[in-house]
Amino acid sequence: MTCAAEVVRVKTYAAEVRRDGKFWLITVPEIGRSTQALRYRDVPAMASDLIEIMEDVGPDDYTLHIKVQLPDAVQDHLARAEVLREEVKRKQAEAARESREAVKRLLAEGLTQREAAAVLDMSPQRVNQLVNS
Repeated sequence: MTCAAEVVRVKTYAAEVRRDGKFWLITVPEIGRSTQALRYRDVPAMASDLIEIMEDVGPDDYTLHIKVQLPDAVQDHLARAEVLREEVKRKQAEAARESREAVKRLLAEGLTQREAAAVLDMSPQRVNQLVNS
């Protein structure tokens, strides 16, 4: 006896959220309706209530995606922060390469890993990591 699994399609709604004065304006384009919330933490519940009332569906009949529309100035700051994070990652990798080279040169001069660690003010474990990386 074979049993075919029933595929249940769940509709997805995208709630577009932006600050509007003291409130969060919540627009659900799929139903052409809006609502608002005083606090951001209330946005999902308010969007869900709107969908369930207007579409006559239950909470298990759909999925909800919240899309926050941030002001341009905030987006600019976030973009700059991301650029800086990438720069930090590059600089950290560069610093690790330089530290690795410093350790290798000291070891080439005959120092032990423990001596190199003491001279460079590193833990012996860190020196070992640099040697083996």
